[in-house]
Amino acid sequence: MKRYIIIYSASPIYFVFLHQNLVMNDYNITVVATNNPKILKFETNHFLTKSNHEFKNIDDAKNSPLAQQLFYLPFIKTVYISGNFIALERFDIVEWDDVKDEIAQQLVDYLNAGEPIVIEEENQKKEAITVYAEVTPNPAVMKFVSNKKIVPTSYEFKNIDDAKDSQLAKELFHFPFVKEVFFDENYVSVSKYEVADWNEITMELREFIRNFLMDGKEVVSKEAIQESKKIAEKSLSPIEYDDTSQQIIDILEEYVKPAVASDGGNILFQSYEEKSRTVNVILQGACSGCPSSTFTLKNGIETMLKNMMGDKVNEVVALNG
Repeated sequence: MKRYIIIYSASPIYFVFLHQNLVMNDYNITVVATNNPKILKFETNHFLTKSNHEFKNIDDAKNSPLAQQLFYLPFIKTVYISGNFIALERFDIVEWDDVKDEIAQQLVDYLNAGEPIVIEEENQKKEAITVYAEVTPNPAVMKFVSNKKIVPTSYEFKNIDDAKDSQLAKELFHFPFVKEVFFDENYVSVSKYEVADWNEITMELREFIRNFLMDGKEVVSKEAIQESKKIAEKSLSPIEYDDTSQQIIDILEEYVKPAVASDGGNILFQSYEEKSRTVNVILQGACSGCPSSTFTLKNGIETMLKNMMGDKVNEVVALNG
């Protein structure tokens, strides 16, 4: 008989179901409250599906054996399956506290038995994807913008070894003229060597990226995305920066990053030196190595920080990522 451990927490996460003899490929379930008291999320330690699925009833769920099984519970109103979680909406006949244990154990049993989650249709049409090329202030960088989100956060790859966690970046480095690759949300910035001319290679790159996305391939590995989330959570710690540094970060996030992203780049706060009143930042993507980046720093970011922070800032120094 299988045995499970329930771990309770004071955080919004209520408990975790873990198989006692847990191995790497086993599933565990973390139950998380949402802003809607009728909806409860059951997060897993593995991705369940690449697509988002919503099922309103058992007929809707004909392609999801898991959703069909959940609809046999009379209090289930809606089933959502997306990424690494299953969200359930209940009818008013029950409260979550009365049934969440039962559901969590049912999900653990189902997933660890290797039963199908969502059955994709064999002849499913490719997702309609558009990609357009956009010039940037850096003549060595072209920005390829998609009509869908491709990554949750920014990733920079200086060479093919850096790209071990990104199939798209690895394949782009197979083009001999590709020097660096940068991803952010819905676009890819490609940096080229001088031997190539954008007029000759832009169409080829655009079609390659579009076909890659249309095939539904993984842009960045799930493991890399999870690692990025952990790093982001750590960076949110309120004790990590002093007040001045935090103020600088807030200004960069609100006023600078959106403008820089529109040009295919990114800017990261590195440090603040109180004695010299120097702000150190890192430039990525199209901003890295851009001939106009010095002008932008001195006449844009530096001036803005001086105006908004007074004599706390004397200079902004940038390092290429």
